[in-house]
Amino acid sequence: MKDYHVKPGSRLNLDKYDSDGTGDYKKTDQGKEKAKAITAELTGRLGELQERLYANGTRSLLIVLQGMDTSGKDGTIKSVMSAVNPQGCKVVSFKAPSSEELSHDFLWRVHQKAPSKGQIGIFNRSHYEDVLITRVHGWVSDKVVQQRFNQIKEFEALLHESGTTILKFFLHISKDEQKERLEERVRDPEKRWKFNEGDLEERKLWKNYMDAFEDMLAATSTDHAPWYIVPANRKWYRNLVVADLAVRAMEDMKLKTPPAPAGVNFDTLKIV
Repeated sequence: MKDYHVKPGSRLNLDKYDSDGTGDYKKTDQGKEKAKAITAELTGRLGELQERLYANGTRSLLIVLQGMDTSGKDGTIKSVMSAVNPQGCKVVSFKAPSSEELSHDFLWRVHQKAPSKGQIGIFNRSHYEDVLITRVHGWVSDKVVQQRFNQIKEFEALLHESGTTILKFFLHISKDEQKERLEERVRDPEKRWKFNEGDLEERKLWKNYMDAFEDMLAATSTDHAPWYIVPANRKWYRNLVVADLAVRAMEDMKLKTPPAPAGVNFDTLKIV
């Protein structure tokens, strides 16, 4: 998984990252099924660890998902979190800010949605929209973007110091793969509800978005809030990578099952 970690301060060229990569797994039915089986084990383990996280109530996990339209943010959540108790997991999507949100700093609405202790929080798009779409469309200057990079790092440092482990995933798909997925939405009546003509306009700005992603990933990947560039053309491999890294992060917390209530003798306790 080290291949996907963005080292702090590194210079990036996303063209050098294989969006169709599958690591040690062959791009065959056998390789796919093997990866799916391991992912199932990992999601089960994640469910166990999430229960321990909830029971302890001392730490939290924040997962940030970013990527171009159709990169698979929804699919990743559905697959990787399939064994997690919904009571201990919350998904938040950040869309265009309301008038009230615009009257505050850009991180105000985000801080309110950060996971509380004992919870897994997932940002399906996030505070990084404020240094991506705003930059690509020229709504903010490069100077403001650089300021926001620093503000984001300070914000994430605060979360980390308060007991939140942060994982950030850029779901990396190719332009050709996005074309296929958009066409699939058009062909399939069951998926047409996902289609948005605005996605086509954003697709025209692909190069601009890649440039903005490269700057963002390099500027905001830190030791306490690392970015991972996840090959996402193959959904089954994407899910495996995210599940593996999430489990590792949870295990690194070294949480133990809380002790039983004091003063209760469970050996002699009878329930009638």
